[in-house]
Amino acid sequence: MRTKQLHTIIGTLALFTLMISLFVSCEKSQPIEDPQHFDLDVTFHTENLKDQSNKGFGFLKFRQDPDTARIITLDTYIFNLLPNHSYLLQRAANLFSDTTTCTNASWLTLGLGSVAQDIATDSKGDGHETLFRNVTGVARGSAFHIDFQIIDAVTLAPVLSSDCYEFIVR
Repeated sequence: MRTKQLHTIIGTLALFTLMISLFVSCEKSQPIEDPQHFDLDVTFHTENLKDQSNKGFGFLKFRQDPDTARIITLDTYIFNLLPNHSYLLQRAANLFSDTTTCTNASWLTLGLGSVAQDIATDSKGDGHETLFRNVTGVARGSAFHIDFQIIDAVTLAPVLSSDCYEFIVR
């Protein structure tokens, strides 16, 4: 009777040790902390557009803070465009699962959250606006191909465009 209890205790300890060793040895998936997919430095140019008559250019600091609100800051700068004029920032995105890159023609106008906001230029044709986008409704780790464009707020014609970037929701 006593050896049966001893075998039960040894068996339980062996099973417990096996379970602990399996748990410790399993590879844990850590969140990706590669800032190149969270924080983008986007440049705007005219190379991809039909009308290259303007000599404008721009820059977008796309930043995702590691907060629970999942707000993306879009610090947008444009230069050498029409003076005292308004422009809009747009983005197009498609999932990584789509084998093509940046082919989505569905442009979304960005601004202050879900409200579009003009980027006004001064007398030199330069402008700056700090915009933001709330992506709380998108699952963390979702990966996208994304590109941007600056459009004329009056004619809605693209004046500057970006290359294609890879972006992951933090």
